[in-house]
Parts: sequence; structure tokens; C-alpha cells
Amino acid sequence: MTGTPRFTLATVVLDCRDAHALAGFYRRLLGWEFTAQEPDWVLLRDPAGGVGIAVQGEEWYEPPRWPEEPGAQRKMLHLDIRVDELEPAVRHAVALGAREADVQFHDDVRVLLDPAGHPFCLFTDA
Repeated sequence: MTGTPRFTLATVVLDCRDAHALAGFYRRLLGWEFTAQEPDWVLLRDPAGGVGIAVQGEEWYEPPRWPEEPGAQRKMLHLDIRVDELEPAVRHAVALGAREADVQFHDDVRVLLDPAGHPFCLFTDA
């Protein structure tokens, strides 16, 4: 093979304390199934293809602060999740264990925190 190697993003990995609990939240939220499991690691894949999510248990995990504050644990990334309707999607995510962030910056995007404290955004194409 010559030239530039090909790179394909396959999986985003989220750290947390309890991999199976957080993976269960995303399984219920996204409707994806577990495709691989170990004691402290779970992989979920979109059945339609694309990037998957892995959840890795780490006993040192410390939830990030949202919005970020100097001196506090900061987020390393967040997930943007497209939904059909914003308010019903927010209610569903909260019923599964997410919570709305205290600070919201946009009317058409809702920031929530998953059960391990990772921020994620729900938005529509409208």
C-alpha cells in the first residue's frame, strides 16, 4: 500500500465507574444492543452501521463538571444525538436516568448528563 493510510473512527469510549450500568443506559436510550462484554467493558454498535460506543469501568473515574469550572474535572468530549422531537426525547432520557444540566445555552439544543455525569446534547434538524 502506498500513500496515506486510511483511518476510520470505529468507537467512542466513555469512562465511568460501572461500565454495565452506563452501557445499559445507552442501550435503552439509543436502542442498540451490546455486541461485546467483559467485566469492566461493554461495546454497543448501531445496527445501521457507523460509530459505536464502548463503556469502560475505571475505579478512579471522576464525573466532569458542566459547564466547566476552573480547578474542577473537565469533560473531554460530549455526544451530540439527533432526535425527532426535542421535548419528548428529553423526557425519555430523564426517565432512563439522565438529568438536564442546570445551564442551557440554546433553545433548540438540550444538554443532559448521563448517569455517570458525561454531558450529551439532544438536538433536531429543524
